[in-house]
Amino acid sequence: MGGQACVLYGAAEFSRDTDLALLASPDNLTHLQAALDALGASVIAVPSLELKYLERGHAVHFAHDDPAGGRTRIDVMARMRNVDPFPALWARRTTVTLEGVGDVELLSLPDLALSKKTQRDRDWPMLRRLVEVNYLTFRSEATEVRVEFWLRELRTPALLLEAAARFGERARALAASRPLLAAALRAEEDGVTQGLAREEEVERAADRAYWAPLR
Repeated sequence: MGGQACVLYGAAEFSRDTDLALLASPDNLTHLQAALDALGASVIAVPSLELKYLERGHAVHFAHDDPAGGRTRIDVMARMRNVDPFPALWARRTTVTLEGVGDVELLSLPDLALSKKTQRDRDWPMLRRLVEVNYLTFRSEATEVRVEFWLRELRTPALLLEAAARFGERARALAASRPLLAAALRAEEDGVTQGLAREEEVERAADRAYWAPLR
């Protein structure tokens, strides 16, 4: 999950850390701790690596010294706002095979997009680029699943207008759950831009409210 997943989906050039989602269970934490010990990684902030914190939604932060890349961060979470529980995420995962590494399991693109709707400034350009790249790559190979994803998540006004014009019937069906699609269907770019700003404001506020008691 996170920036490294965005890199592998083609939406970023680099990421400063590695974010991992895992199934919170005693056995899994034992395996995770063994892997971290092998890396020489240690916790660098609160909370500590305990099941109760992961189940609440906290992230646990580690760092280790990588001979090739210097000081490297690893952040681990088991529960995220706006995103389904781990078993559902695992069932929908994307598998990427990297030469010299093997299989890497990523959050599915729709799940990754949902996880990026935070209060952090850096996540919104990443989210926009993530969906934009997918649309530009596959717009000539539209499927029902892809069209649904594009209409729900595109954040580039010109591309959203184009998608609404191409897939008008589906856009009309989704307008009740994403009101700015009505403006897109009318080819009103200003209305789409304003709608995107409102969506971001709502999600940022929801993320602040989610994290307040955890902090």
